[in-house]
Order: sequence, then C-alpha cells, then structure tokens
Amino acid sequence: MKNPTTNSGNVFWHQGRVTRGDRERLLGHKGAVVWFTGLSGAGKSTLAHAVEQVCFERTCHTYVFDGDNVRHGLCSDLEFSAKDRTENIRRIGEMVKLFVDAGVIVLTAFISPFRADRERVRKLMKDGDYLEVYCDCSLEQCEERDVKGVYKRARAGEIPEFTGISSPYEAPLNPELIVKTGEWTLDASVEAVLRLLSERGVLPGTKEAGHRVRRP
Repeated sequence: MKNPTTNSGNVFWHQGRVTRGDRERLLGHKGAVVWFTGLSGAGKSTLAHAVEQVCFERTCHTYVFDGDNVRHGLCSDLEFSAKDRTENIRRIGEMVKLFVDAGVIVLTAFISPFRADRERVRKLMKDGDYLEVYCDCSLEQCEERDVKGVYKRARAGEIPEFTGISSPYEAPLNPELIVKTGEWTLDASVEAVLRLLSERGVLPGTKEAGHRVRRP
C-alpha cells in the first residue's frame, strides 16, 4: 500500500504475517494508549508510572513515554515554540501507534497543550485505542508544587513560552477520564485509570480494588 503522507512516491507499507490480534492473544491484553495531559506539575508522570507498576505486576506489557525523556533523544532537536510542540506530539503519536500495534499498553505523560495536536494523535488510532486522561490540577496548585523549579524560572522570564504562564494550555473538552490530581490521592487516581482500562476491555478480568501503589 502506497503511503500518501510521505514526500516520496517510492515508499510502501509492508504488511507482516503476524497481526496485532496475534500479538494481543499472546500477551493476554489489548494494546492501547492512555494519553495523560495537563499542566506541568499536575502529576502526569507520577500517575503514569504508578499505573504502569500495577499493570506490570499483573503481567501486562506496558511502557511509559515521558515528556522530558523523549526530548533527550527522539525530539532532542526541538524547542518549545508552537510549531516545535506540534512536531513533538506528531512524532510521539506515530511512535505510540507502532507500540499499540505491537499490543503494548502505552502510557504517555506530555503536557501536549494544544487540542488540535491531541486530536491528531487520536485520529491516527483505531476507535477505542486512544484514551485521553486529563490530570486536572489548578495552575495555583501546580505552582505550589513546582517540583522542578520551572514555574519560578518562568515567572522570572527565564523560560519563554512556558505553558500556563506565557503559552496557553487548552484543556480537553471530552476526555475519556478526568482525574482530579489536585484533590485525589494517588491510589484513587490509579483506581480510576484502571477502571477505565477494564471498562474499555484493555485489561481482561481485572480486580479493581485492593492494590497499593508501591512508593519508591
């Protein structure tokens, strides 16, 4: 199948013999992406890794893509302009699509401030593969946490185009789940995400209660 999105007319999709369904049967669960979005400091990475821990203990194949980690490699050439933010999410979306096809439960932790960029990733996926989770935490609470010291620097003008301060954040209009990370405990937040995965058929026959997130 010729790819109409490439700049070359000589690139074709090669269909392998092992299908996504084959991989999912082997793994015992479905592939999907849980796309955590929210302000810096809203708890996206903390929640993503906590959910991964529980899924891993249930023998699920998972991987967390963290915003800072991706910018160390795949997107190390990008800055934080609106154009580069869009390209950052485009690359991540294409990568995540491959992981989902491999049957992996992908957990992403990116501010991904623009609705259009997140919607573009959703459209890359098959129906039901993209689960948007809004980590709802007020700017005031995120600034109080400021675990990386970035808000203080942004307020001082040291970090240009910082989301929530000098660059906008567009909250999801219809996410699959809203997690009140500014109010809920980590365990309650994890339970909500696991419940979503169970309801959407990603996790088979999970027991939703009784787990504890292991603290580092």
